[in-house]
Amino acid sequence: MSERGFGFRPEDPDDDESSSDSSNNPAEGTGSGDIPTGGAGGFPGMPGMPGMPEGFPFNLTGPGGQPMDIGAALQQLGQLLSWQGGPVNWDLARQAARQLVAAQGDDPSVGASGQDAVREAIRLADLWLDEATGFPAATTSVQAWSRAEWVEGTVDGWKRLVEPVAEQVVASMGNALPAEAAAMAGPLVGVMRQLGMSLWGAQVGQGLGHLATEVIGVTDIGIPLTDAGQVAMLPRNITAFGEGLGVDESDVRLYLALREAARHRLHAHAPWLRGHVINLVEGFAGGITIDTSRIESAVSDLDPTKPEALQQAFESGLFEPERTPEQQATLNRLEVALAAIEGWTEDVVSQAAQDRLPSADALQEMVRRARAAGGPAEDTFATLVGLEMRPRRARDAANLFAILRTQQGNDARDAVWGHPDLMPDATDLDDPLGYVERRGNPLEIEDE
Repeated sequence: MSERGFGFRPEDPDDDESSSDSSNNPAEGTGSGDIPTGGAGGFPGMPGMPGMPEGFPFNLTGPGGQPMDIGAALQQLGQLLSWQGGPVNWDLARQAARQLVAAQGDDPSVGASGQDAVREAIRLADLWLDEATGFPAATTSVQAWSRAEWVEGTVDGWKRLVEPVAEQVVASMGNALPAEAAAMAGPLVGVMRQLGMSLWGAQVGQGLGHLATEVIGVTDIGIPLTDAGQVAMLPRNITAFGEGLGVDESDVRLYLALREAARHRLHAHAPWLRGHVINLVEGFAGGITIDTSRIESAVSDLDPTKPEALQQAFESGLFEPERTPEQQATLNRLEVALAAIEGWTEDVVSQAAQDRLPSADALQEMVRRARAAGGPAEDTFATLVGLEMRPRRARDAANLFAILRTQQGNDARDAVWGHPDLMPDATDLDDPLGYVERRGNPLEIEDE
């Protein structure tokens, strides 16, 4: 998994197929636009995440490295501290993401021919999927987006995922101070909260900017980031995904369209599923606690007249949350839910593409490699909540759905999504052959 994005530092990987070397990811963004990692820096409590641009948030140098006019410096600080729109400064997030996208080169809006190619791929994908699943087509609109348009078009979706964690951390940054320390800190508490919002905005922006260079559509993380049925794909990233494979780009586009359209069908049939994933993230966030004794000890050494001292406190891990057993259990459930979404998608797409798309197996292998190296879903949840998803879980879920399909047909496989209680758990992924014995025939249960 690459070190990028926003949120907490992931734990050490525990899957023998995962890799800390992201160079094998065919969609990995590189180049002068990458923000250098900050070592032990980064967001408060998230050491190892990409660090702020040098001097952020108190960048007191102007063009050419000359000292910034004090008025300009105060204006910059005022903008950072004036955000009132919630725990994440989304204005700053958008700006940071767009800057990273621009640093990767030209990013024009997709022309008419590119729009038509994506629409045709989704249209054909839906025809093929009709024979592979009983879930009806869920497409209401189809667009081809530039990377910057993806950033703007998915911000509202990211808010639902990011803000539960950000709000808890930002609140903890002030509330965790003991009364005596808070009284001593005085206005520093409010400054810390505002800084937290800005730092979250910068980190989220970096994460979205990097993800924009590798995502294919709006469901890469497993849940849609747009309104129901709004399909969008990024032709530039589709081209990058297929480079070096020796596969015609139209085949690459069609295969990836199958995955995008399938996930939209799944979420349309199971509208509770997106909320289920978000509720798990919220459940994790609700258990965030911060060691107040460390804060009380450190705050006595802070000089509120020196802004750089605040940043050093953030970067030292002063506000690093402690994971509880309950939170770990929630993360395990989140991993299984995301693996089930990916496993079902893989099985349905394999069925739809068989005998029609000769390159499907090679393209599926590339998807698996990207997942093992750290694709969009893996990066997002690793950096957001510290969940190091294991590629093996997605493979186990694909096996489970394939077994259900082979033994009882497509309808039984799809019936698993008829109710949250039918979703596979970790035991089911460990022993997919025993799913029906433990839970019963999903078709019979769905009809009750």
